[in-house]
Amino acid sequence: MNILVNKNILRFLVLITLSIVLISCDDTLTVEDVDSKPMPQSNISFAENIYPILQVKCAFSGCHAQPNPSKGLDLSTYTGVTADPRIVFPREPDHSILVFTIEAIPSYPPMPPVGYAKPVTNEQIRGIRKWIEEGALNN
Repeated sequence: MNILVNKNILRFLVLITLSIVLISCDDTLTVEDVDSKPMPQSNISFAENIYPILQVKCAFSGCHAQPNPSKGLDLSTYTGVTADPRIVFPREPDHSILVFTIEAIPSYPPMPPVGYAKPVTNEQIRGIRKWIEEGALNN
C-alpha cells in the first residue's frame, strides 16, 4: 500500500513540475529581440533572419496572417511569402513588391502601416533584399 501511495505522489509531483516548466517556457519573439539581432552580410536564412522579422512586424492577427490575411497576403509561412512572384521575385529584389512596401516606395502603401508596428529597420531591409537576391530560399 505504501509503495502505491508513494508512486502516486511521485507521479503527481512529476506532473506538477512538468506543468510549471512548460508554463514558464516562452519563445515569443518581441520587436526588441528582432531589432537587436544582427543581420549577416550574406547567406541569409529565411528561418533565422527573415521569418522573425515578418512574424513580429507583418504576420500577426489583423494583418498578414491566417485566418484572414489582409489583402489575401499571408506572410506567416515561407509558402505564403513566396506564393506570388510579384511579392517576392527570387533574385530580383528591385522587382519585389515586398521590398517596395518596406522601403515605402511612392505609389506603394508603406508597410507596416504607421501606428501598427515598428518599421522595418534599414539593416532588416538590407537583409530582406539580400535574401531575395540570394534566391529567396527556404533555409
